[in-house]
Amino acid sequence: MRKVRAIDDTLHILSGKWKVVLLAHLCYKPMRYSELLKDLNGIAGKVLSRELKELEINGLIIREVSDGQPLAVTYTISQYGKALKELTDGLADWGLQHRERIFNADKFEKPVGVTR
Repeated sequence: MRKVRAIDDTLHILSGKWKVVLLAHLCYKPMRYSELLKDLNGIAGKVLSRELKELEINGLIIREVSDGQPLAVTYTISQYGKALKELTDGLADWGLQHRERIFNADKFEKPVGVTR
C-alpha cells in the first residue's frame, strides 16, 4: 500500500499533459522559454508558464535569469529532477515498443476478448 501511495504522490506532482514532456526536454539541455514554447506543439504560453512554475516549486527545474538586455530566462533540470530521467527513458522505451506493436499488430498476440 505504501508504494501505491507513493505512485499517487508522484503522479500528483507530474500531473498534466506537459510536465513529463518538459522534464524530458530539459534532461537533454537547458532551454529558454521561447524554445520550449516552439518545441512543445500545442501548448499555450499561459499553460507553459504554469507548468514551469510548478516544476520549479517542486525543485525539479531551475529558472535562471540573465543580466543582459533583453533579459533571458533559461530553464535547467535540477539534480533532483535528474532522478526522473530513468522514468522518462522508461516511458520513451515503452512508447516505442507500443508504437511498434500498433504498426505491426498482426505480429503480436491479441489480448483476450479482442477480435480483429
